This record gives sequence, C-alpha cells and structure tokens, in this order.
Amino acid sequence: MGQAALEVTEGAAGMDARLDDPALAALIGGDPARLAFWQAATGGQAAPDAAVERRLAADILAAMGQVPAGRLLARRGPMLVRAASALRAATGGAPRGLRREAGPGDVVEGPRRITHAGFFAVEVMDLAFRRFDGGMSPRVSREVFVGCDAVTVLPYDPVRDRLLLVEQMRTAPVARGEANPWLLEAVAGRIDPDETPEAAALRETREEAGLDPGPLLKIAEYYPTTGAFSEYLYSFLALTDLPDGAAGIHGVAGEAEDIRGHLLSFDAAMARLAAREFTCGPLILSLHWLAGARAGLRAGAAGGAI
Repeated sequence: MGQAALEVTEGAAGMDARLDDPALAALIGGDPARLAFWQAATGGQAAPDAAVERRLAADILAAMGQVPAGRLLARRGPMLVRAASALRAATGGAPRGLRREAGPGDVVEGPRRITHAGFFAVEVMDLAFRRFDGGMSPRVSREVFVGCDAVTVLPYDPVRDRLLLVEQMRTAPVARGEANPWLLEAVAGRIDPDETPEAAALRETREEAGLDPGPLLKIAEYYPTTGAFSEYLYSFLALTDLPDGAAGIHGVAGEAEDIRGHLLSFDAAMARLAAREFTCGPLILSLHWLAGARAGLRAGAAGGAI
C-alpha cells in the first residue's frame, strides 16, 4: 500500500496527520481492516495535534468489533475530548504524599467492553489490583461512566463583594426523581481538545454568563465521583466586574442551553448555602474556598493589587 493511500485529510487545526508517524502506524499495524475502520471512524479528519491523534486512534481501534465506525464518527467530538483528557491525566494528577505510589503490575486490566456509546460512554473494566498486604485482589468487573475533563468557574467581584451563579435544568435530577430539576451552579463546561483548562474557563464564562472574566484563581482539581465516573474537574474563581444588570439569560443555542444568571452578595450566597439551597458539589466547594480567601481578595482589590 503506497504512502498516498495512507494520508489523512489535513485538519482544520493545520496539522497533516499521516500514518508515517511511527506511533500511529504501529497502532494500525499494517492491517487493512484496522486502517479502513480507523479512516471510517475519523471521516478523514485530523485531530488537533499528533498526541491527541494517536490517543484517539487507540480508542477507536479498541472499539472495533463493539461499536460501528459510523457511530464513532458521530461522537467524534466527545471522543476527541476524552482523548485529550487521557493525555492530561497521564502527565498530571495529585502530587506524591500520603497515598501509595502505583508501580508496574499494581493494576492488571483486561480488554474493556463498551456497553454504551452516545455523547457519553459506559465501559466495563475487568481488573485486579495490588492489595495493601502486597497480594493481588481477585479479578473484579466494574462499570465506569466515561466522561471528560471539565471546568467550573465562580465569578466574583471583590469590590462589590458579590458573585454570579447560573441556573439551568439538569437531566440527572430528573433521572433521580427530583421534583424540581432546575439547579443553581457555578459556570461549567468541558475542556475542548485544543484548550487548556484556563482557556476553557474563560470561554465558558463568556458563553454561559455573558461576562468577560478577569484573572482566574485555581481553587482545586478533582474527581467529583471516583467510584464510577471518570470526569475530572478544574474549579476556578474568576475576579470579575459584576455591576447591577450583569446577570442575564445566556447559553449556546446549538447545545440547547437555557441559562439564567443570578447576582448575589457574598452574605446572601452564604445564607443560602447554610439553608442547603445549593446541591451542586463544585459550587459548594467554591463557596467554601471563597469564604477563606475573601478577606485577602477584598484587601487586594482595595489596594489596587487586583
């Protein structure tokens, strides 16, 4: 098979993703069936960069025989986000400290089975892991709801001592049986494959709140539900000018977003937190962090440092 037959159409990001990349070619393995499946599942489109391209190819080929190529092509966006999230996970994470340090052979995993592939995916993992006594656990089967890396942003005006929350209908409370599925939250959204968490935070604040945020302060990064959900969150506070009238109705129409903003003083927000009106975890975390940082932020704003 000649080199021309292996070339993929140049993507919008300007990267010519070619199978003369040794790592990508090794994934395909010279197998015409694997090559054809990969090409059909990508539609000839290149990923934003070579590392994402390789990770995406690995995820596509792992789904071969389980999910049709056309279905993978239809969910190309979520798969790109997942590939970028996996690369971020491989190079990041919490620093060394109290928890054990994982070594080679401490987690032994078999092939993953994909039981659902929509906007999100559900995978079944069969694995064994190193026990604290040094032995290996029995092989266990666990279902994982596969999400992606995302951001949350709490806009805060230290001069006016007020913040902005967003309100929208959420489907998870509907599934749980909640009588009122409209939730108050921080701004939130997934990190696109060509973005940093900070860039995603700025974009989502503009889209969901109609604000041009100022400096971002990192609150934390974390797994919200470690037992069954792979989503990883980066939470920020955005120092933002919040005059009267700053709250409105926003959202991306193509994503069926209908998002209403609420301006609250810090004291009013904390009173509602104490009354247990807020049930969104990242918002609760962000408000507690703000309570600890507020005095310094207000002093810095008064002194012109912010």
